[in-house]
Amino acid sequence: MTALDLSGVFPAMCTPFDDDERIDFETLQTDAQRLEAAGVDGLVPVGSTGESATLTHDEHVQVVEAVIEAVDDVPVIAGTGSNNTREALELSEHAADAGADGLLLISPYYNKPEQRGLVEHYRTIADAVDLPQIVYNVPSRTGRNIEPETAVELASHENITGFKAASGDLGQIGEIAERTVDEEFAVLSGDDALTVPIISVGGTGTISVAANIEPERTCAMVGAALDGHYEQARELHHELGPLFRELFVETNPIPVKEAMEIRGYGPARMRLPLTRLAEEYRDDLEAVLADLEDESVAVASADAEGDR
Repeated sequence: MTALDLSGVFPAMCTPFDDDERIDFETLQTDAQRLEAAGVDGLVPVGSTGESATLTHDEHVQVVEAVIEAVDDVPVIAGTGSNNTREALELSEHAADAGADGLLLISPYYNKPEQRGLVEHYRTIADAVDLPQIVYNVPSRTGRNIEPETAVELASHENITGFKAASGDLGQIGEIAERTVDEEFAVLSGDDALTVPIISVGGTGTISVAANIEPERTCAMVGAALDGHYEQARELHHELGPLFRELFVETNPIPVKEAMEIRGYGPARMRLPLTRLAEEYRDDLEAVLADLEDESVAVASADAEGDR
């Protein structure tokens, strides 16, 4: 297995659709190149933000292949999770064949396995696919929490090299980081609003929704926190705080796709059962995006003045 550096910022990419709800591969590849140019450390297509639940298996592979083809130097970590272990294994094998550098596997949802079932699920895939794999814990979507003891047990497998933490429980996340400090195991934030706190207790970065919209600021925030410059990280966290909140006023990825359209990065179109952002939230989202653009212009102007 080739080592994969899981420190930094990894945008959870959106999947753009055209008027006929087909994947818009040209926009997808342009977006991947935009994010790479902004300095992100890797890309994560076909996860929850990429509407993986509405993609066919063939579409999963096509999206992964398109993103790999579009970028030059950043790793591509494919979302391949399912509540069916055989299906997750098949998706993982297809992603590996397509050239993915790593895998992100959401824990099985709806059928609510016991902790021993979670261990067997992840080990089955890790035994069969020789790629770095990230366990993804998001109980609000799956109905089942991955307990710290389970995460620690999984970290002993050589192919299970990361944990995406979206439980909202900082104590639990810190415990996992603490108990795996001697393993080749990264704890990544899966919640933009908790990225800086998670890094402060041992996290290595973030698989981020907000980085689709503000990749440079997100990279600056994470870089400052990883370097121990917490005053700077806190300032950037506060700048981005309104965006973090607006991106979760409705189910992800509804708000982020609306933000992508407002910024001109891609269409807001969704596949059912997800729908466009409710009109009552759009003005606030537009205002937050405008404020961030104004701040960027002000900073750029101040930097230009300083160079004279």
